[in-house]
Amino acid sequence: MTRVQNQASDENTQPQVENPWLEGLKTIGLSVILALGIRTFVAEARYIPSGSMLPTLQINDRLIVDKLSYHFHSLERGDIVVFSPTQTLKDQGFKDAFIKRVIGLPGEKVEVKGGRVYINDQPLREEYIDEKPSYQWGPVQVASDSYLVLGDNRNNSYDSHYWGFVPRDRIIGRAVVRFWPPNRVGELGQEPAYELKSAQ
Repeated sequence: MTRVQNQASDENTQPQVENPWLEGLKTIGLSVILALGIRTFVAEARYIPSGSMLPTLQINDRLIVDKLSYHFHSLERGDIVVFSPTQTLKDQGFKDAFIKRVIGLPGEKVEVKGGRVYINDQPLREEYIDEKPSYQWGPVQVASDSYLVLGDNRNNSYDSHYWGFVPRDRIIGRAVVRFWPPNRVGELGQEPAYELKSAQ
């Protein structure tokens, strides 16, 4: 009797082997949860559907958008940001996110004239744009907790000079890395650096 009890006890202490299908489903489920969490709160991939950011970003470029760091640091002039449509854009029927470059910061006066952008009456050096802006706009003061954004393809971009400022709470994140195509892989910095210089 004792021998039988010991044998049963040994059987109860042996580790049970889990069904490999169940183990696989758990792994996949955990991976999906982590991926969704990263996409929601940390970073996500985006592609460029239009030419509004030429020549900096080409159509079909793939980017990684950092959705976390701007919550701890202010956005800077020159940052390329992805944002949800503003209320004005939503009223016009836009649903997809936009990508533009931050030009005017909260409280700054911005004007476009003579083929140049002026911030607080000082011209902005923009050596990366394809063409100088052919329109006149402003001066306007950027609303508090909002940003003025323009496309690098100045004359072919539906941006702030048409529909106004982007409230901070509409910002999804900052584009930081291009990962496709392979010959254009690299970090998206603020180069060439933005510098205000005295009028000439």
